[in-house]
Amino acid sequence: MPLAAAPRPLLPLWAAVVASIAGGAILDLAYPSVGWWPLAFVGVGLSLVALIGRSAGGALLVGFVFGATFYLIHIMWITRYLGLVPWFALAGLETVFMAVGSIALTLAYRWMPRLFRSRWSSLIALPILIGGLWTARELFMGSWPYTGFPWARIGMSQSESPLAHLASWTGVAGLSFLMVTFTAAAIEWGRAARFRDVRTAVPSIGLAALLLLVPAFPTTAAGTLRVGSAQGNGPSGYFDPRDRNEVLNAQLAASAPLLDEDVDVLLWPEGGIDSDPTRNESTARTLDALSQRIGAPLIVNAATTRGEDTFNTSMLWKAGEGAVQYHDKTNPVPMGEYVPDRWFYESLAPDLIGLIQREYTPGTNAPFLDVDGVGVGLAICFDVIYDEVIWAGAQDGAEVYMFQTNNADFRDTDENLQQLAFARMRAVETGRSVVNLSTVGTSQVIAPDGSTLDGLPAGEAGHMLTEVPLRTGLTPAVIAGPWVQALLGWGSLLVLIALGVAVTLTGRRDAKTPVPAGTGVAQAAD
Repeated sequence: MPLAAAPRPLLPLWAAVVASIAGGAILDLAYPSVGWWPLAFVGVGLSLVALIGRSAGGALLVGFVFGATFYLIHIMWITRYLGLVPWFALAGLETVFMAVGSIALTLAYRWMPRLFRSRWSSLIALPILIGGLWTARELFMGSWPYTGFPWARIGMSQSESPLAHLASWTGVAGLSFLMVTFTAAAIEWGRAARFRDVRTAVPSIGLAALLLLVPAFPTTAAGTLRVGSAQGNGPSGYFDPRDRNEVLNAQLAASAPLLDEDVDVLLWPEGGIDSDPTRNESTARTLDALSQRIGAPLIVNAATTRGEDTFNTSMLWKAGEGAVQYHDKTNPVPMGEYVPDRWFYESLAPDLIGLIQREYTPGTNAPFLDVDGVGVGLAICFDVIYDEVIWAGAQDGAEVYMFQTNNADFRDTDENLQQLAFARMRAVETGRSVVNLSTVGTSQVIAPDGSTLDGLPAGEAGHMLTEVPLRTGLTPAVIAGPWVQALLGWGSLLVLIALGVAVTLTGRRDAKTPVPAGTGVAQAAD
């Protein structure tokens, strides 16, 4: 059978550009601080409608416009301290990836209908491929270059929606896939325009039911842990002027109301200590005294040095023993906690790169602590956005998560609320409670179902004392997450390549096939 004609664009190019601008802005509203989660479907839908029927160049343009609009709004918090250059650099890089990935999406819209003319292939197979390719783009952007930037995945917009529970089965990547697939299926149902044939609505309705009705995977209750946590609100920003031990003293002051309470463990945030307690005897004595006075171990964080390497380190501290367990941050932030290929970037922006003096080394130890027989999973600051870090903690036996962060460089921006949303999604995904503690806020204790158990306002010193539920058992997301990502990422790309090969070979065969004389086709060719 000869190839069908390529689909025509749904929108003229100028309208597609306008739709892409609107789509990028609307998509940002699905994330905190606004958090209108249904708008994620609207933003994705506008992006897809703009891509249908486009040429590769047209797809590159509308994808670029969509990505630029979204990222320039979504990560505007970077300018809080770092200015315009890092904002444009990161948003620009992500925009380029969005644009290039848009070519794959528009090719799927072109090739699938040319090979498979069945209405059901358009209603079922095409949306599945579109969802897979969108997710593949997210996975690539979340892992490259360096450690990538998996900050704005579609699934992460749903932390407070009824769809979040599905992440316990599929992981965040799987939730992104299902959301985009549903959106693409709804578009194809509209394009088919067979509204009287109820069967054509079945794929969209089925996906909607899946998204809305599947409950969270149940994990098993395993008691509680009485967690004290202190938000010192000290001068912990990179450029904050401060006296020696001022951050440490702020944490001690915020912890004071907990001294006479019954506490199983006291948690401090990332950067809650100004000096390396493994090398500074005065700081070590202070932590020893606090642990002894409260009658419980501490989970604290500081920059530590071992040999010639510096690490962003969380540690379990016990009175008289010191740091008995360590976890070093797995993914230090490029251009924030270290400068990859410093020689290259200094040649481009020496003054800006010169501000980044620290050079943290990536950690290789497990994101896990054993606190008197209770497994605690860890993620230091932006490590909360990396699936592998979260899954490793659960697989090692974490019954609760404690996320230590320092949002001081992004005070009064959406950054801390976006990061808090990621923490909430991790609670639902793993079926475990999360204590998310910041130096300056927003700090919360989140239940396994995503609800808030306790909290502190941003920008104020304070403490929490919370009976935190413990859970055991692994969710399907933790067990099968890597396989889901491989299937959606590499599987979708392989299908697209196979479609491209088939279209090319079929087109060549059709070109070589002689047209019979006297047929309508021959007359048309004449």
